[in-house]
Amino acid sequence: MTLASYIFGFIISTLFGVIFHLLRGGSAGRFLLYLILGWVGFWAGHWLASILGWNFLSLGPLHLGMASIGSLVSLAIGYWLSLVKVEEK
Repeated sequence: MTLASYIFGFIISTLFGVIFHLLRGGSAGRFLLYLILGWVGFWAGHWLASILGWNFLSLGPLHLGMASIGSLVSLAIGYWLSLVKVEEK
C-alpha cells in the first residue's frame, strides 16, 4: 500500500466516526470512542478483505467496500455496547 492509500483510508474512517457522532451525539468521550471505533473497524475490514482476497469496491490497493462495512459494523456494535447503564447501590 502507498502512503496516499493510508492517508485516504484515515480520512474516510475519520469521516465515518465524525458523521456517526453528529447523528448520535454525545460528549467528547463519545466522540473519541467513535473515532477509534471508526479507525479500528475500517482497517480491520480492509485487512479481512485483503486476507480473503475480496475486491468489493476496491480503490487501488485500498479495499474500500469491506473497510466501510467494517467501520459501520464496528461503530454500531460499539454504540450498542456503550448504552449499558450501571446502577448505583
